[in-house]
Amino acid sequence: MGEANSRAAVVPLRPAGDGPTAAAEALAAATRHLDRCKLAARTVRAYKRQSAAYVAWLAANSAAHGDAFADLVGAEGAVTAWKRDMLTASSSPSTVNQALAAVTLMYEQAGLRIAVRRVRIPRPGEPDALTRQQEAALRRAAARRGPRDSAIIAVLLDTGARVEECARLDAEDFAITARTGEVRLHGKGDEVRSVPLARRARELIAAWLDVRGRHPGPIWTGQRGPLTISGITQVVLATGDDAGIPGLRSHRCRHTFATRLRQGGADPAQVQALLGHASIDTAARYFRAGSAENAEVAERVFGD
Repeated sequence: MGEANSRAAVVPLRPAGDGPTAAAEALAAATRHLDRCKLAARTVRAYKRQSAAYVAWLAANSAAHGDAFADLVGAEGAVTAWKRDMLTASSSPSTVNQALAAVTLMYEQAGLRIAVRRVRIPRPGEPDALTRQQEAALRRAAARRGPRDSAIIAVLLDTGARVEECARLDAEDFAITARTGEVRLHGKGDEVRSVPLARRARELIAAWLDVRGRHPGPIWTGQRGPLTISGITQVVLATGDDAGIPGLRSHRCRHTFATRLRQGGADPAQVQALLGHASIDTAARYFRAGSAENAEVAERVFGD
């Protein structure tokens, strides 16, 4: 039974084979619960999505897990198998653990308190920031692609915005003058933070607004309307390919922003505030220099 609690007392709730009906009822109950609970809207959406994914997985594996809602052992066995499948599909530990939390809540609504071991999340190591050469190449590649993509890359590199925050930006979120500027980012849990814009970012965003127009509404537009998170991700991937950085993701730009802050003398509290981290411990990871940076410092100090 893998990690299933084989010693737990079997609590028969319904006969095996009645899984599809039980799963649908549990999903509906979990949805009602999530609609009235006080979790962040982002978390509610994720829990609903992951619970539905589990129910779909059960439907595809009903022959092996027909007892997924019959008793505690069957439930834990099914969830453990689903966890293995997610890990086999290369889902990240944090994604798997959030999915397990969502399904645990769903089972509670069905009267079962399951206990499936979470995936260990390794302690964060050296942030995967771009080198200064890669960053320069990325900015040049973005400039060749045009004003919009150049502004998107500037926002990601110069504000540390998450891809979701970047995709949610409206023209009204920018306050830019000749000498100052800031952007209002809508972060996790509907929290809002303001991040100052340096001259380079101000100029690139203003150049895009000159093309787009300064009317209210989503700032990133394409031929089919406003860019979604997927659209922003594709811009980053394509620009990374053009710069010789295949597989580039927006979060690496965020790591780069935080690393540059630390290199410029920012303290952990400043990094926390600018990145919108809930805990200063998360920001502290950026204060562990990597091997390449350590080698660069040693060469600068002792190279002569």
